[in-house]
Amino acid sequence: QAQLVESGGGLVQAGGSLRLSCAGSGRTFSSYAMGWFRQAPGKEREFVAAIKWSRFSIIYADSVKGRFTISRDNAKNTVYLQMNSLKREDTAVYYCAAGAQAPSSWSGEYDYWGPGTQVTVSS
Repeated sequence: QAQLVESGGGLVQAGGSLRLSCAGSGRTFSSYAMGWFRQAPGKEREFVAAIKWSRFSIIYADSVKGRFTISRDNAKNTVYLQMNSLKREDTAVYYCAAGAQAPSSWSGEYDYWGPGTQVTVSS
């Protein structure tokens, strides 16, 4: 079955960086838009970033714009999220998603989800 698995989460100091990866299997995701969402304790799931055709089709949440970069390697069936200048408010479980026709901030557009990876930013 098609599935997504995130990796790269962990504990990092505020101002530091992490790079998340999301590897797909069971299906080629090249034709899908892929995205990242996150959910902090006591908060609703929120959109982070999404991508389809590289730089020609990328969107970011305002809260991460200028700090996070989404990219993908279709040969590896993988999407990445480079997170720089991390803040305590970035602490959350980060989820990878795929299946949208175009990059979207609405979680309902995505058909496939990973189990999530924890990112904790300390001060």
